[in-house]
Amino acid sequence: MLSDENTIFIGRKTVMDYVLACVTQLNSGVDEIVLKARGRSISRAVDVAEVLRSRFMKDLKVKDIKIGTEQIQAAEGGTANVSAIEITLSK
Repeated sequence: MLSDENTIFIGRKTVMDYVLACVTQLNSGVDEIVLKARGRSISRAVDVAEVLRSRFMKDLKVKDIKIGTEQIQAAEGGTANVSAIEITLSK
């Protein structure tokens, strides 16, 4: 079972910042990590997964990809739908 410790939330930092966080997690003995992103950060999450797989950890596999829509509170007081992705990577 994955815990929150194995989850990396992708936001506005650079791709390499998230790659470093993933490598640190994987080198600490974790066998599986989850990259989570919403909205415009989805492409950054995909970039992080591909850089990890192609440059840093060639034995890393994409175990699962989940996509969906989440409702968030909009600034005007209503709700807005935002796309979301979860990429599960394992050794």
